[in-house]
Amino acid sequence: MAKRYSMYIGGKWLKSGDFFDVINPANSEVIAQVPLGTREDAKMAIDAARESFEKGTWADKSPAERGKVLWKLAELFEQKLKYFAFQESLNTGKTIKYARESDMPFISDNLRFFAGAARMMEGKAFADYTGGNGFSMIKREPIGVVAAIVPWNYPLYIAMWKIAPALAAGNSLVIKPASLTPITLLEFAKLVELAGVPKGVFNVVTGPGPEVGSEMASSSKVDMITLTGDTNTGKKIMQMASSNLKKVHLELGGKAPLIILEDADLNAAAEGAVVGAYWNSGQDCTAVTRVYVPEKIHEKFLQLVLSKVKKFKIGNPQDENTDTGPLISSIQRERVEGYIQSGQKEGAKLIYGGSRPKGKQFEKGFYLTPAIFTGIETEMKICQEEIFGPVLSIASYRKTEEAIEKANSVIYGLASSVWGRDISKCLEVAGKLNFGTVWINEHGVLVSEMPHGGFKQSGFGKDLSMYSFEEYTRVKHIYIDRTNLARKPWHYVVYGKK
Repeated sequence: MAKRYSMYIGGKWLKSGDFFDVINPANSEVIAQVPLGTREDAKMAIDAARESFEKGTWADKSPAERGKVLWKLAELFEQKLKYFAFQESLNTGKTIKYARESDMPFISDNLRFFAGAARMMEGKAFADYTGGNGFSMIKREPIGVVAAIVPWNYPLYIAMWKIAPALAAGNSLVIKPASLTPITLLEFAKLVELAGVPKGVFNVVTGPGPEVGSEMASSSKVDMITLTGDTNTGKKIMQMASSNLKKVHLELGGKAPLIILEDADLNAAAEGAVVGAYWNSGQDCTAVTRVYVPEKIHEKFLQLVLSKVKKFKIGNPQDENTDTGPLISSIQRERVEGYIQSGQKEGAKLIYGGSRPKGKQFEKGFYLTPAIFTGIETEMKICQEEIFGPVLSIASYRKTEEAIEKANSVIYGLASSVWGRDISKCLEVAGKLNFGTVWINEHGVLVSEMPHGGFKQSGFGKDLSMYSFEEYTRVKHIYIDRTNLARKPWHYVVYGKK
């Protein structure tokens, strides 16, 4: 029997009237039932967060105290890391080895990084800038109530990008997981309570975006809304947030290019393209979607890619030998298939994959073989729009400037990579790419110390690093008069005589 969950609001586990089923995308089985949250549930969670913030139960703790709680949270999480990896794999369809060896350790590292960042709530001080009359302090403070909406492709991994810095800075938090993948965030809430985060500071509300998400974005009691999701949803969030001009932080879609220079190590570049395109079944906003390779080495590169992709094992995500699992849902698979059909209609050549694998083990899951296109043109949908699936397009170019122009031709600007032995040339190309991250001879590496975030319609604001920590704070200027005069010298500009 599927486990039935409750929402975590105000330090209590609460059930809503109705529940919805959570599905294992590998076999379509119901693995959990989760409350179908409403606007009223969202309001209750926001009120709990607002009350906790105004009482200062968390914000008024010393940075060292907040850091200690986050460190404890990391320790508790590490004790159950394998359990969380299993649940994440079960709920998302990502391979167990990817969840256990990549996602979960990064979550722990993120918590520990921001446990330290809590003690770096630094401002600045300026003396005598008014001719000796005064002294100024720049103080960083928590913003207040932060509402966070997280995606289904990395349910707990990306949630931690928001949870850790928001809590480290002293904010109270209301977070909504994607309806497809709420399990690990609800399980994590149990650890939050054990670690010592005060009641009302951390709240999880499950349910549909039009109900729960809309209330979070439009509520005047929320001071900041942060979303990782698609660009269209980001635009809607901005519109709703404008009702009370709350701060907006968005990490949205991507269409990552990979540019290969003539002197690149082709085998390494092919490896980077294949891993970068098909990790997490291509359901990643930084995934490689377009490869630009010099015309003279195009065919050689293509054969290298094909040789690697053909070794990919598709299957049960719980199998240690599986390299790629299913897509998240039947709707997502149909969406990706629609792009594959569009590419073929527009004249691109599908040279590998893009079909549903045959066999009894695949019948009830949402599997799709990795697809490779050649003969693509910049204006094609598969070149311009985010597919969010295992589809890689490879194109040739004659001049480096042409590759850069094509790479920059999309509305997105999240991530990209350049491959070549001449690092000076790679840096020159990187400087011309309009993307928030440019990897050189690598694609996809993220670390807690370095920022992640995009340009253009990939959003604004940074995740990870101290840049992210600052996103969850506000800057206050405090001026102190040093003259002890009732009538200040500048008052004479307004009225009277000296």
